[in-house]
Amino acid sequence: MQQTLQLLHEIVWGPWTIFLFLWTGLFFTVRSGGFQVRGLSYWWKKTVGSLWQSGVRTEKQRESAADEDRRRAASDKITVSAFQTSCTALAATIGTGNIVGVATALTAGGPGAVFWLWISALIGMATAYAETSLGQKYRYRGPDGTWQCGPMAVMERGLGCRSMGLLYAFFAVLASLGMGSMVQANAVSETLRYEAGMKPETAAVLVTALTAAVVWGGIRRISRMTSWFVPLSAGIYFFFSVWVLVMCRRSIPVVLLQIIKEAWTPGAAGGGIAGFLFSRSVRFGLARGVFSNEAGLGTLAVLHGAAEDTTPEEQGMWAMFEVFFDTIVICTLTALVILCVGRESALTVGGRVVWPMTAGHAAAESQSLQAGLDGAALTSFCFTKILGRFGGILVSGSMASFAFATILGWYYIGRQMFSYLAERLCSGADAEYFYTILYLLAVWLGCVCRLDLVWIVSDLVNCLMAYPNLLTLWLLAGKVRFPEINRKVS
Repeated sequence: MQQTLQLLHEIVWGPWTIFLFLWTGLFFTVRSGGFQVRGLSYWWKKTVGSLWQSGVRTEKQRESAADEDRRRAASDKITVSAFQTSCTALAATIGTGNIVGVATALTAGGPGAVFWLWISALIGMATAYAETSLGQKYRYRGPDGTWQCGPMAVMERGLGCRSMGLLYAFFAVLASLGMGSMVQANAVSETLRYEAGMKPETAAVLVTALTAAVVWGGIRRISRMTSWFVPLSAGIYFFFSVWVLVMCRRSIPVVLLQIIKEAWTPGAAGGGIAGFLFSRSVRFGLARGVFSNEAGLGTLAVLHGAAEDTTPEEQGMWAMFEVFFDTIVICTLTALVILCVGRESALTVGGRVVWPMTAGHAAAESQSLQAGLDGAALTSFCFTKILGRFGGILVSGSMASFAFATILGWYYIGRQMFSYLAERLCSGADAEYFYTILYLLAVWLGCVCRLDLVWIVSDLVNCLMAYPNLLTLWLLAGKVRFPEINRKVS
């Protein structure tokens, strides 16, 4: 069974799938005139920049905002700000892949994989804009007053194809119960076992209870939680990553040159274009970029659906920022830490010298690093090398916090999809309550069970989500409107 699924996984996630993601992003990049680069100052001011502008308010404005909050709270509509939905989206995308995935890409593809991770993010920003703005354009209010938004709504209302929407929603529910809950909960459980000696059963009770305390409050409580939890955890990881890089600042120029140089090295498949296209650097860099920021899966559109007082263009720009922050910022920090510390520590991985050795390091130390370092272990080693024992705790804590945030974000995605299915197939009776119980059960199982098979199935389901979503983007490409920035931005 597992061998069959593994074979199917390799077929579905072949090179053609990665290039389908990239071709879609490249299409919207060209169509927008390179908006993600050309309009950098514009979308930055409209997203992160707007937070600074709104942060300074007069007493009268604060009172008016408080009155508005009370009015909304008393209404039958759940309201969430654009910033809160963006934090929820970041919670779902910033996960263990930012630590484990990057390290795995470096081990498999070498330093050149980082360059192609950047390319995947740059192109993926255009895809994220397109799918999120379309989601806003075709969203609608559900029976309980909440927004229903995402590829399933676009497929039903934009394409007039309900069956495609139902198929997407079904795959998304499976993904939420697998990759969104079980896999992430397992990461938290393993971290608590390694750092605190906590038994999996105890971790299961703790993680499930914390998840229940947040998700029972619905999107409002989830968004409030992520609006401070995600910036805090990401900020801590950012600060100490920069600290490590400052300590290894002499290696940064050499590492950056090495990233650019090895990005163009042909792989074993042969020379010329064929060798380049199938080189390990390209393959693993692009794949990890797609897995990390989720641009093209359609999930970003779901997470932005609850935002009030916004436009499709504004939410599309927030989605672009999320891809930028997740991959260009967080993943790059992880990669640079590993490369810079690895270079100064004569680190070799997988039996080969990935980074050049420096003088003054004993051969015995180099040999001790020949095997067993990959994923979180590799990242933890590099942080520990500079920060001591605290470095390992930092990586473990970041993994646990990122994974827990992902659990919260994917709950909202799965609940939206389950409600859509229930509304269309069985009148939506107690859909939210039933799904919440199912999701919490998946979290508990993820903490106490081995997940080899779940990993394979979840990756497979993610791809099955992507195909109908990317097809929808192509069919409705004419409906995507990018902001006009030819005039001077005030």
